[in-house]
Amino acid sequence: MLPVACLPVCGILMGIGYALSPHALQGGDIRGAAAVIGFFLIKAGGALLNNMSWLFAIGVAVGMSDDRNGASALAGLVSWLMIVSLLDADTVAKLTGASANLAFSNIKNQFIGILAGLIGAACYNRFKDTKLPDALAFFSGKRAVMIVTALFSLVTAVILFFVWPFVFDLLVEIGHSILHMGAVGAGLYVFLNRLLIPIGLHHALNAVFWFDVVGIGDLTNFWAGVAQPYGTGMYMTGFFPFMMFGLPAAALAMYHTAYPSRKNTAAGLLLSAAICSFLCGVTEPLEFAFMFLAPGLYLVYAVLSGITAAVTVALGMRAGFAFSAGLTDLIFSTRVPVAQKLWLIIPIGIVTAIVYYTVFRFVIVRFHLKTPGREDEQPAVKAPAPVDDHTATARIILEGVGGKENVVSVDHCITRLRLEVRDQTRINERKIRTANIVGILRPSKNSVQIIIGTQVQFVADAFEQLL
Repeated sequence: MLPVACLPVCGILMGIGYALSPHALQGGDIRGAAAVIGFFLIKAGGALLNNMSWLFAIGVAVGMSDDRNGASALAGLVSWLMIVSLLDADTVAKLTGASANLAFSNIKNQFIGILAGLIGAACYNRFKDTKLPDALAFFSGKRAVMIVTALFSLVTAVILFFVWPFVFDLLVEIGHSILHMGAVGAGLYVFLNRLLIPIGLHHALNAVFWFDVVGIGDLTNFWAGVAQPYGTGMYMTGFFPFMMFGLPAAALAMYHTAYPSRKNTAAGLLLSAAICSFLCGVTEPLEFAFMFLAPGLYLVYAVLSGITAAVTVALGMRAGFAFSAGLTDLIFSTRVPVAQKLWLIIPIGIVTAIVYYTVFRFVIVRFHLKTPGREDEQPAVKAPAPVDDHTATARIILEGVGGKENVVSVDHCITRLRLEVRDQTRINERKIRTANIVGILRPSKNSVQIIIGTQVQFVADAFEQLL
């Protein structure tokens, strides 16, 4: 959730920026106060969006560490820097004495970030308490983590040196094959694009179709006004209906199927993410909100997106974007000569919204999926009254779970305090409920989840202070 939380502000900044300066990054002049401000906002949003790889490295490392110490974040960053530096195209070319495979020009993706974060967290958890002889005592504990992380990252880089080109070249071959399939190929591309989002490899696939990796260059040709036989914009057009209409409708379905006691919490997440998707085409906040909670639903979403894209392209609509397929870029498309039948976005969008809402609602209810607001499968207890004294809440919970000596580890997600305890028989649920919590779950023998709400981070911090 840490890196994902950066995405909405990126979309908002870049959406406003492109509205004020639509051609700033396509070589156009930046003249006038509005254009200057727009370019400034585009670069501000891009500073985060273009660096999601190492944001994931830091976020995953913190989230997967035992105690979320800042040293784990540093370990994740150390791993990422080592891997991407060793596999940079220029470095590979010098090491091999030949031109580097194009794959190494696309090494800075979320997949590498997640991998680096996992390496950093694993090394931190295992070696944070390492004690060395007095002569090397300076490198004991958390300082040892960085050394071990670097060594593991070196080994990982060597493995990726052989594996990564194969993966990337496979994506290029897929691009060549899809190019000759027309609207069906465009739909298949969008389907694969959505499937690759969880690990960030969709950027590698996008490079195949949007830029001149294999000679397609759909994005660059569109903004240059260059007409292609296949219809310039074919590999961008299909994103508009589901990003502008489908995903916001899916968010509405998730809100309507959330448990009554959790609707307010779900609404806060879903509404902002839906607006981001519609206006700016930033879909990750909404997609990440359910892709791991309900992977089956994410697969359904990917299939729907592919079908939507294929139908849109087959009907002859052609649009493009400089950033993503939101309302802002759709408006920009009206000024481009190769754009076609943009009015179709209205009827296609309405049908798309109805289909997505219906399918999402049916699948969520039919298969009891844990989408936002439905994570707790048990009936929720009455909503808690506001509690300003988080330390008092934490103290009651600590007493209710059997005191310090019964607590093994502490963690939290968006709404839950997650505890690992030594002895469940020492837990006093009646005592815990006096802290105005929402509910209690015991998913395993030594695990307790105390549902607090969106203030859980502050309660967790106070709980750790008490420990």
